[in-house]
Amino acid sequence: MRASIAGDRACLRCGDWAALREVAAPVRTEVFIVEQAIPAELEWDEDDAVSIHCVAFAGDRAVGCGRLLPDGRIGRMAVLKPWRGQGLGGAILERLVEAAKARGDVVARLSAQCHAAGFYRAHGFLPDGPEFDEAGIPHLPMKRALR
Repeated sequence: MRASIAGDRACLRCGDWAALREVAAPVRTEVFIVEQAIPAELEWDEDDAVSIHCVAFAGDRAVGCGRLLPDGRIGRMAVLKPWRGQGLGGAILERLVEAAKARGDVVARLSAQCHAAGFYRAHGFLPDGPEFDEAGIPHLPMKRALR
């Protein structure tokens, strides 16, 4: 796995949507709705309310986020463009994997945008099915054993 340099520059906070919505939503809006042109009605869903969310902060500014659903799926991984390539995404991902392990999940799954599959491979995720289209973006199902 790639070493994270994020530890010195950012802190992570995990919690529920009620606690983190105000800081996570702008990150997701910028990355998914603005940058990737995903329709807002596809971005916001009922899974937010039942997920564990992780947000990376640089000072008091939220710069990245992700979520862990009750069924072990990780999603909505996003890092603001100026903060990419610095280990923040990996730090968020590993924190969510640790949360899944802590509650007893045996596998973590995700749908990786194909251009990011190498990032997830570097964190122990392996392809788990054929590519598919979601919101006009090619995705690859991936999984990682947790035990």
